[in-house]
Amino acid sequence: QVQLMESGGGSVQAGGSLRLSCVASRYVTSNFCMAWFRQAPGKERERVSFITEYDNTDYADSVKGRFTVSVDRAKDTLYLQMSGLEPEDTAIYSCAAGVCTLDGSWSRADYWGQGTQVTVSS
Repeated sequence: QVQLMESGGGSVQAGGSLRLSCVASRYVTSNFCMAWFRQAPGKERERVSFITEYDNTDYADSVKGRFTVSVDRAKDTLYLQMSGLEPEDTAIYSCAAGVCTLDGSWSRADYWGQGTQVTVSS
């Protein structure tokens, strides 16, 4: 059974940094495309970033240059380093394990974590 557990959320001031972690069940990060999503109150869920099994990465335009996704497959842990945080980044952040297409595009999420709250104050 695939399990995903996020941590690292919290409250920071604008301009600050946080690093989110997502610990996955064994071998998940080697066999799935991994992604970070976020959902702010009253808004639809948004894909923030993903990383393929071949370490290709992709970012939403809103976070490019500020967020960095990475994975440590030896630890089966996905990370999201967030810097230059803005109040608009306030949301529940969730990791997902899913499928990417052969051309490196995100296709779908098959498994979800429970999420971690990130709150950025101005």
